[in-house]
Amino acid sequence: MPGELFKNPNLANTFRTLAKEGKKGFYSGRIAEAIVKVCNDLGGHIEMEDLKKHMELGSEPVAPISLKFNGQSIGKTQSKFVDGADGQDVSPESHGVEVWEHPPNGQGIVALMALGILEELEKTGKIPQFKEKDHNTAPYLHAVIEALRIAFADASWWVTDPNVEKVPTNELISKPYLAERAKLFNPNKALPPLDHGSPAHNHSDTVYFAVTDAHGNGISFINSNYAGFGSGIIPKGCGFTLQNRGSNFNLEPGHPNVLAPGKRPYHTIIPAMITNTHDGSLHSVYGVMGGFMQPQGHVQVLLNMLAFKMNPQVALDAPRVCIGAGMPDQGKVLDMVVYLEEGISERVLHDLRALGHQAHIVKGYQRGLFGRGQVIRSHVEDGQIVYSGGSDPRGDGGAYPS
Repeated sequence: MPGELFKNPNLANTFRTLAKEGKKGFYSGRIAEAIVKVCNDLGGHIEMEDLKKHMELGSEPVAPISLKFNGQSIGKTQSKFVDGADGQDVSPESHGVEVWEHPPNGQGIVALMALGILEELEKTGKIPQFKEKDHNTAPYLHAVIEALRIAFADASWWVTDPNVEKVPTNELISKPYLAERAKLFNPNKALPPLDHGSPAHNHSDTVYFAVTDAHGNGISFINSNYAGFGSGIIPKGCGFTLQNRGSNFNLEPGHPNVLAPGKRPYHTIIPAMITNTHDGSLHSVYGVMGGFMQPQGHVQVLLNMLAFKMNPQVALDAPRVCIGAGMPDQGKVLDMVVYLEEGISERVLHDLRALGHQAHIVKGYQRGLFGRGQVIRSHVEDGQIVYSGGSDPRGDGGAYPS
């Protein structure tokens, strides 16, 4: 009720324990015992030893993965409008961007693969250089949808814990492999549900924020307990819900991402960053929250800024598409359903259906499945670094100068 005073003394006691004992107070003792008990009482599989091992392992440093993207004539756009090099003796080909994502077990590789496939499709003449008037037309959306489908088909098989299974990350984002996968694209027809490829044989409750400083540095940060209130399970006397990231394990025997002891599942949250290829300077810090929508949002917001020359806020405001559903409890991300956000025309809806997509327009509150993003972009103007930011109108964030 408005004005009602809410108290959570159990969570307050949990915070007191953390302040006094640090992470040991969470992964051992009263809190850990409550976590293990409630999970096992409900049929789960977790032991005190699992929590102790996780505490001792700590946060694992990982190297980001990246893909250099120069499709849709963005090198020309970059040198003229963004990085301040217009008029210099530098070719547009060197003015693409490098997109940085979290490696597997994260799904950032989906965004990189989709971008690489789109660049390959342009190179082979299967899609054109889209003009600003082509934004969110059926041909453009068809290309984006199909590139994402192909990328998700691979990720659903290959993305898992690289400490347990071999994940061919470099091969998946290599130009030869992406060129091979791009051959699946048909400009006149939607692909049926796909199986993964094999590069080895080919020679929401989520919180995201971005921060930049006066020196051109940026931080891209995201965290989540997944699906609203996570598992909805509250350990007795602790005052918090448990996350449910384990829902992205696969239960098929022999699958690389099958549930196993001490193993991390396919993980959806992915902070992202973009740098300028010619000098490594910061272009943008950004992220889009929302389960499997995240890499889809990364691709669409990036193309909005680079190919269609939108500023960060307009790039976030623009209607999006979502294949499958944004969360695992809302549908299968690999089926033929395509959700179009209100603002995309009925004509485009009919054109996509004619291509074979099971397209539906989503309006009102349900538009939440298209995610919520934040962007800070950096560009050079008159020799000075200029920042511009945007915050998604689908959420409750904001863009603020310090």
